[in-house]
Amino acid sequence: MVVLFVACGGATKEKKMEGEARNSELNNTIESTTKVQKILFFGNSLTAGMGLEPEMAFPGVIQGYLDSLQLNYTVINAGLSGETTASGENRVSWLLNQKIDVFVLELGANDGLRGIPLSETRENLQAIIDAVKAKNPDTHIILAGMQIPPNMGPSYTADFKRIFPELATKNNTALIPFLLEDVAGNPELNQEDGIHPTEEGQKIVAKNVWKILETLVR
Repeated sequence: MVVLFVACGGATKEKKMEGEARNSELNNTIESTTKVQKILFFGNSLTAGMGLEPEMAFPGVIQGYLDSLQLNYTVINAGLSGETTASGENRVSWLLNQKIDVFVLELGANDGLRGIPLSETRENLQAIIDAVKAKNPDTHIILAGMQIPPNMGPSYTADFKRIFPELATKNNTALIPFLLEDVAGNPELNQEDGIHPTEEGQKIVAKNVWKILETLVR
């Protein structure tokens, strides 16, 4: 099942400023939670919870799971609407100044919708993984698998889908097979734009993530 995403745009300068401001805010959050283990969700509008209150996005739902189980983790939502793998690579170093225990990487959908060469998407995702490992080899990395509609042709679509399991195998990282499993394409679980999950949709996304994350945090 596939879903249409929006590659949110804007002027390059404005995008850069927004990213820098977001990173500054996130670094303050990281520095204020030094006594607990940290899970960083690094992604685009799906992670950010576009159209919803922050606590309704799936990282916020995950925080609720952790709290209910009395697990000593703090979730940091580093989602930024419109993020591509290239802009994510440029932004990630800002967020690695403090120790991150679990890094959940959710990027690539906007690349696919823009028809960015698959080799570039793969290289950018690998660069982000390398940056995390270089900063702290003990960080657990989880890669969120993504799918795109066949607008770019069946070959591009199939090859795009294979990027994520192949990178997970290459880097020995955990993999969420498809982040939007049971949500993509269901109008009852997506907002009016048909793209971003509703509050109920985000709860299902959180369950998809938790299936993989739970084994690490327990």
